[in-house]
Amino acid sequence: MTRLGARAYRVPTDAPEGDGTLAWEGTTLVLATAEADGHTGLGWTYGPRAVAGIVTDLLAPVVADLDPDDVPLIWSAMRSRLRNAGRPGVAGLALSAADCAVWDLKARRHGLPLARLLGVARHAVPVYGSGGFTTYDAERQHRQLSGWVHEQGIPRVKIKIGESWGGDVRRDVTRMAAARRSIGDDAELYVDANGAYQRKQAIRVAQAAADLDLRWFEEPVSSDDLAGLGQVRDRVRPDVAAGEYGYDLVYFQRMAPYVDCLQIDVTRCGGISEFLRAAAVAAAAGLEVSAHCAPHQHLAVAAATPNLRHLEWFHDHVRIESLLFDGTVPATGGTAPVPLDRPGNGLRLRTERADEYRVA
Repeated sequence: MTRLGARAYRVPTDAPEGDGTLAWEGTTLVLATAEADGHTGLGWTYGPRAVAGIVTDLLAPVVADLDPDDVPLIWSAMRSRLRNAGRPGVAGLALSAADCAVWDLKARRHGLPLARLLGVARHAVPVYGSGGFTTYDAERQHRQLSGWVHEQGIPRVKIKIGESWGGDVRRDVTRMAAARRSIGDDAELYVDANGAYQRKQAIRVAQAAADLDLRWFEEPVSSDDLAGLGQVRDRVRPDVAAGEYGYDLVYFQRMAPYVDCLQIDVTRCGGISEFLRAAAVAAAAGLEVSAHCAPHQHLAVAAATPNLRHLEWFHDHVRIESLLFDGTVPATGGTAPVPLDRPGNGLRLRTERADEYRVA
């Protein structure tokens, strides 16, 4: 029998955070657990605490009588149960967390590192430092970026732009220039507009930053505007990326012709099961994929994905995962080592510490 459970933890940010289209002062991690034969698998997502109720009320009953080793069968049963609840959105987050937990459970039951169970394509995963929020002042942005590049040796970093839904392009360009000064000429500079710009506006922003050698332009326009993504991609020098809001394979298949790199989020797309299929869709289109946020939830599946470009080492999630779990890893030198000496994902919940932040 496979027993699913869930709980939610809300952790305040260490400073106000925001991007071009949203601001927040706390982040909620919803942890799914899968139990069988005295073993417990862990999987999580980032979203509202309502996700926990979907795991326990909708998903848990349909997997209770299934063999915990039959991950494809469990995934299919959960997906079918969500038909009327709606796969994209909160229900998709629940499916993702539960699927990751079931994979982790299988690995732990068999005494295998999760990456070994999935099959290893690399032993260390390339990462890029991600933060540079629009809410940061110049000094805080400089400290964060220079820390990643000059202290941790991460050779690629990303900042948020698209200030006020694209309403302050002058500040965007100023902050990009400051970021280049902070990291020097050898590190790669990435930017993420979170869909804040209009099509030609995004092209003009890239042209205004032409001398900064941008390498990555994430969601220059809304990810719903596929034609717009393609238009920007064809007119700018940096690679255009999108895909973090993908909840099923069709989403990635539709987006592939319009971007240079597909982003996939294992905590949204349907878990490890669907991440691997989405990566295959990208490979069939001749694309690499980038794992979006939730770095320690991605490590094993990122290690198993041949066409992976890199993993987003997102400031907020790195901090939360290091706070709530034992067994997290550093990203020194631009890569994160894949845990291959411990069963499952190699993590253990710090229960007493986590309970300080529990909200469901």
